[in-house]
Amino acid sequence: MAGIAQATREAARRARTRRESAGARRARRAGRTRPARALAAVAAAFTLAQLLLVRPGMGLGWDETVYVSQVSAHAPAAFFSAPRARGISLLVAPVAAWSSSTALLRIYLALLSGLALYLALRAWRGLFPDRVLALAGALFASLWVTLFYGPQAMPNYWVAVGALAAVACALRARADRRDRAALWGLAASGALMAWMRPMDAVWAALPLLALGLSRRHWRLLAVLLAGLAAGALEWVVEAYAGYGGLARRLADGSAIQGGLGLHMAVVDQLRSLGGRALCRPCTGPPPHPLVTAWWFALPVAAGAGLAIAVRARRTAPTLLPLACGVTAAFPYLFMIGYAAPRFLLPAYALLAIPVAEALLHPLAMRPGTRRTAAATLVALCLAAHFAVQLAVLTAVVGRTTAAHRDWSRTAAALHRVGVRPPCLLTGPEAIPVAFYAGCSSAATSGHNANSTDATITRTARRTPVAALVPTGSRPPGYARTWPFVPLTGVRLYYAVPGPPGA
Repeated sequence: MAGIAQATREAARRARTRRESAGARRARRAGRTRPARALAAVAAAFTLAQLLLVRPGMGLGWDETVYVSQVSAHAPAAFFSAPRARGISLLVAPVAAWSSSTALLRIYLALLSGLALYLALRAWRGLFPDRVLALAGALFASLWVTLFYGPQAMPNYWVAVGALAAVACALRARADRRDRAALWGLAASGALMAWMRPMDAVWAALPLLALGLSRRHWRLLAVLLAGLAAGALEWVVEAYAGYGGLARRLADGSAIQGGLGLHMAVVDQLRSLGGRALCRPCTGPPPHPLVTAWWFALPVAAGAGLAIAVRARRTAPTLLPLACGVTAAFPYLFMIGYAAPRFLLPAYALLAIPVAEALLHPLAMRPGTRRTAAATLVALCLAAHFAVQLAVLTAVVGRTTAAHRDWSRTAAALHRVGVRPPCLLTGPEAIPVAFYAGCSSAATSGHNANSTDATITRTARRTPVAALVPTGSRPPGYARTWPFVPLTGVRLYYAVPGPPGA
């Protein structure tokens, strides 16, 4: 009789568990079908802020000219070094393939980046309340580096939103094995990350891969691997077609990045927070403490969010994005010898979830003086944080716009002396200036080496060629007899052959 009673209780417990699981699934589905107005508002504000603050007319940056030139009719394709992937080139192709308007390209990318943020946040619905997701989106979207790179033809933002969506889809697929939408979302997110930056995708996905192996979620693991493979396929094929194989391309990419190994780039990343797009070499003092305070608070708040989740017995939805954020940041903090703030965008996007959970925790307290004081403190800190990010962004946009105008003026000087398409440009800033002028670019040394002195000399006999030489430096041997024009910071040496038979 005791055995029968025990079996009856066990059967009742299992039935209750099934009912609760079904109820949880229905609640998650209901949460995902309710209007996501708060998330849409965050995404719309992010798009609008890009259009208002980053100036659609701001010219293309150095790396942007490389990516855009691969699909643009405005200028020949620039040298494509081993670490780069063609995902961002294909993303901008619908505009860049037929228009040379930078403003149109910026508007297109701002709209697309806002939509991507909305979709990535929406994937988390049912895992966290909308207020947590909206704050997480606002925290990520308000960083100067997010606003600055959202409308740019650069891959890092897209890895970030891909990673954010991938973690959410993995959690949903883990909780409900019949959620096919989550599996499709996981595959698409993995493909997006690998399409943009294959190695970054692997680092960001490591905890997801470990989860699939340790918990024997074979379907989740297979779908994620298929997505990553699909996104990286072109990069791998190109490695064998044009770089001497996959191992050679990886080795060349490591060499271009200064040799991957044990490096301490934490301080370099700290220095870059003041608005340095590329910190290589990274010298000088760090920015003002007000500019870097959020960076020190970030891991503390994320850890607090995890502690709150553990106490509430919902560890996985907070731990997994935290773990993926740590692995995404690891190579850029400890494996390269320089810094760029955009490298950490995937980590910032993922850590925003536990940070938002921690910041909203005071609202769960009982009404009273402590709750009011805590909420007021959080609001003041957020207001100060947003103000600092806006100040840094304004300064960065101003400096960048001025630098791009210098490149445009140099391109105009090239046209005045007769260096017009088809033409060739060499020198330290040949790649961006060549794009502005509609020329090809060439280098005989360095990471972008793709020519020789003899080849450039032969080219100058039939095609306009120019060399940009920093003021005070000697011109290359092939340009020493050429006439030159002094410009701001450089001398423009040029050779314009006459018409045939002249």
